[in-house]
Amino acid sequence: MRSARAHPPDPLHVTIVSANPETLDGLQTYLRQAGVDARGTREIESGVAMDPHPSAAVFFPDEYPADHVLKEIGRLRKERPQVLVVLVTSQPHRFAKALDGSEHTNTIVVPKPVWGWVILDAIRGRSEVP
Repeated sequence: MRSARAHPPDPLHVTIVSANPETLDGLQTYLRQAGVDARGTREIESGVAMDPHPSAAVFFPDEYPADHVLKEIGRLRKERPQVLVVLVTSQPHRFAKALDGSEHTNTIVVPKPVWGWVILDAIRGRSEVP
């Protein structure tokens, strides 16, 4: 008879979307050191689509036109509603449209300036299975 063991939780898969190479490299390195499967992309449109099973997508939307960011968030909500969307921005009001409607509790805003551990805590806090 085999003993029932609890399986470790699946690792988090995070896609980072930023036009800034230092931001991509720094956050990706930090998340990987914390045990998160992280990858970065500079492509705002369909950059997250390259990851087949992301747990979260971290956007640095100040680096892109707002309409491109909102379009990509809308696409993610439609095609992958389970993906947590994290917006790291110095202008939260600029992306208020992404947060309208109570059914979109999978989108959070983290105001800049921010440290990597704050982003990681936000992802882990929302990605835990109850």
